[in-house]
Amino acid sequence: MMIAGREPERSPYDRSRTAGTAIPPEILAAVRRIEIRTRRLVDEVFSGEYHSVFRGCGVEFREVREYVPGDDVRSIDWNVTARADAPYVKLFAEERELTVVVAADVSGSGFFGSGERTKAEIAAELCGVLAFAAVSNKDKVGLLLFSDHVEKYIPPAKGRSHVLRLIRELLTYRPVGRGTDLEAPLELIGRVLKRKATVFLVSDFWTGDFSRSLRTVARRHDCVAVRLRDSREKDLPAVGLVNWRDAETGRELLVDTSVAAVREQVRERSTRHDQWLERILRQAGVDRVDVMASESYVEPLLRFFAARVGRRRHGGRR
Repeated sequence: MMIAGREPERSPYDRSRTAGTAIPPEILAAVRRIEIRTRRLVDEVFSGEYHSVFRGCGVEFREVREYVPGDDVRSIDWNVTARADAPYVKLFAEERELTVVVAADVSGSGFFGSGERTKAEIAAELCGVLAFAAVSNKDKVGLLLFSDHVEKYIPPAKGRSHVLRLIRELLTYRPVGRGTDLEAPLELIGRVLKRKATVFLVSDFWTGDFSRSLRTVARRHDCVAVRLRDSREKDLPAVGLVNWRDAETGRELLVDTSVAAVREQVRERSTRHDQWLERILRQAGVDRVDVMASESYVEPLLRFFAARVGRRRHGGRR
């Protein structure tokens, strides 16, 4: 997509920084700010909703006990009942532990932002919220960074220190690629995740067709598309001549935004992209959360959680 935005800020630190290299203080401060904000949101807002929406892989047998009035007769263990000459029921517990993978787009378009923060900065904080929500519920969380290929994969693990490592990667990683391709990360997810997992795809989804890989992954895993958007990608202000530079290809174009037909062309292209993406996600049975770069991501996530809980209560899909 052709966008006018900031140049990607190249970190002065080598992207393959070794474990023994000291972490710059400004990065530690940024990680700490994200931790404080996201953990507060998780503790006060998201933890309960996350637990209600995302369940474990199944149930496991716990014990049998004697039947009491009100028990579901379908849970009666007839073998034990026959031996004891009294009704007994089976008790089961939810297998709570989940595996969560956050697949984050680190392509060049993430460095666009018409407000105070770029899409990449918002993505880092949003991924932190999802990761802390997972570990606060004793789940494992991993991170997959992708551009036009898989940049880095960190296997799922538990604990605060692991989440802080994921946030550091999101803030400091220097991608090799600048384009966006969702086929490669989805294929990797399909190979490495053997049991059912929850997969968050965090991207602006300005990419080619990825419907085949998405359908394959969504048949086994619970996939959620978190789309990061900026209002200027659809609605251009009439500010005269603007030098547009495609953050992913480097192509430059001089555009006269005072021409109504130009602004309408951008709006129509964005609308067609929205419709295309909605069709792909719907056919794969994947939910979508839209997050605007200039607005809070809290309300979109809460609406998503509420919709999921409502569907579950009414017997809907996932």
